[in-house]
Amino acid sequence: MAFRARGWRPPPPPLLLLLLWVTGQGAPVAGLGSDAELQIERRFVPDECPRTVRSGDFVRYHYVGTFPDGQKFDSSYDRDSTFNVFVGKGQLIAGMDQALVGMCVNERRFVKIPPRLAYGSEGVSGVIPPNSVLHFDVLLMDIWNSEDQVQIHTYFKPPSCPRTIQVSDFVRYHYNGTFLDGTLFDSSHNRMKTYDTYVGIGWLIPGMDKGLLGMCVGEKRIITIPPFLAYGEDGDGKDIPGQASLVFDVALLDLHNPKDSISIENKVVPKSCERISQSGDFLRYHYNGTLLDGTLFDSSYSRNRTFDTYIGQGYVIPGMDEGLLGVCIGEKRRIVVPPHLGYGEEGRGNIPGSAVLVFDIHVIDFHNPSDSISITSHYKPPDCSVLSKKGDYLKYHYNASLLDGTLLDSTWNLGKTYNIVLGSGQVVLGMDMGLREMCVGEKRTVIIPPHLGYGEAGVDGEVPGSAVLVFDIELLELVAGLPEGYMFIWNGEVSPNLFEEIDKDGNGEVLLEEFSEYIHAQVASGKGKLAPGFDAELIVKNMFTNQDRNGDGKVIAEEFKLKDQEAKHDEL
Repeated sequence: MAFRARGWRPPPPPLLLLLLWVTGQGAPVAGLGSDAELQIERRFVPDECPRTVRSGDFVRYHYVGTFPDGQKFDSSYDRDSTFNVFVGKGQLIAGMDQALVGMCVNERRFVKIPPRLAYGSEGVSGVIPPNSVLHFDVLLMDIWNSEDQVQIHTYFKPPSCPRTIQVSDFVRYHYNGTFLDGTLFDSSHNRMKTYDTYVGIGWLIPGMDKGLLGMCVGEKRIITIPPFLAYGEDGDGKDIPGQASLVFDVALLDLHNPKDSISIENKVVPKSCERISQSGDFLRYHYNGTLLDGTLFDSSYSRNRTFDTYIGQGYVIPGMDEGLLGVCIGEKRRIVVPPHLGYGEEGRGNIPGSAVLVFDIHVIDFHNPSDSISITSHYKPPDCSVLSKKGDYLKYHYNASLLDGTLLDSTWNLGKTYNIVLGSGQVVLGMDMGLREMCVGEKRTVIIPPHLGYGEAGVDGEVPGSAVLVFDIELLELVAGLPEGYMFIWNGEVSPNLFEEIDKDGNGEVLLEEFSEYIHAQVASGKGKLAPGFDAELIVKNMFTNQDRNGDGKVIAEEFKLKDQEAKHDEL
């Protein structure tokens, strides 16, 4: 008739059960101190006592049994195992059945039981003499009832709870696992690793499966589980004894379902959005990457550099590939990526396996490799007949900025124009293209993709790599250039005695000084023109070098030829 845990063998039986075998006597159900001869001293009562032992409860407790002279006759501590039994069902000696009623977990009682409520006039042969008064020092470790259910106490719930755990969800949580008396038997915190599992499909003990349902990410709750919904009579074979109630202090860090797709929350969308990103575009964006509980795992801001990538082509995790489609320049959005569209079960670096990822992004710019420059003219003067072309010398002002409005450079701030020869490679290709067919006084905006600007490398400390550039331009001056291939031209007929005119001393040899003096004199008189925007002395020197065919530092009549006489050269 006695309660026995599975695998428990009779010898040696705890003496509290022996009465049933020796006398066959059942124990009456009584309250604290109901029998005048039973003496109970409450030596320690915990501050919190949410529940006390009642008849029909199952208890686990430690005890030391002694005679009045202090001689020990039994102890659960010596067996390194609590005594586990139902109360009030005749499985204990009558005095102990009464003495346990009303106890709290962690309460300690000293109990004096008279012979008639213990082993009576017969005693236990060789162990307990007849008519013995017995003393028990009892410490209650656990209490539960077969009608118990999982108990849930939520002690923290975040203000925002957009989603709760449902059956078949996958969760990541931390926990401390204790017995009812507070003894720690396990902790994910000690392993510094979350417990990751599906909920409601049998991967957990039944009580935990039930206790996790309805939790929010960030929520903290205490889940108390009776043993028949935990590890039952046998325990887990290691740390958890049989018939143990379990208490889990749980903090939910992460939650997703294998059927989840990404979720997008638009934080800031610019009023003007002329273009949205598409597959194949190249994006530059800033981001903060966090886990669902807010833990930061990465940030482009901390590196002071945007993350630059193609989208829709597998260069980033699938969730980001999808989440970055359809964004505007300047847009801020939150992209929540489930692990099967992120870094999966393995994780990466400081990203745990099976982690849901949250990216707060700010799109700085994007372009497509097929993009050309974009020109928008804001103002043209009434007379706009003379248009810039290759070879022209231009003076203009500009403001240079990124697509997000960040100012990079400004000639207005410097108080001087920027001067170039169009088509000579003095500016990036996109700027060269953007300045063509422009008239003096015109104002335009030129947008230059990076492959026509400063490319992937950018300009260290000035222009980010792969940046789209915006130039607001005003053309102030245009000096017409020379025909392509010429650095000097005559404005009239060329003298048939040109060599003799240059050779002023008539010695049949022209030196660089003579040549330079003559050319500058022709330019000054308007008879000749040097290509504008270049170093005049360098042009003249190159012209002389081209005529000095043998490289002896002088030109003789036989060497001297005009361009139409020898098309290799750009001078004369």
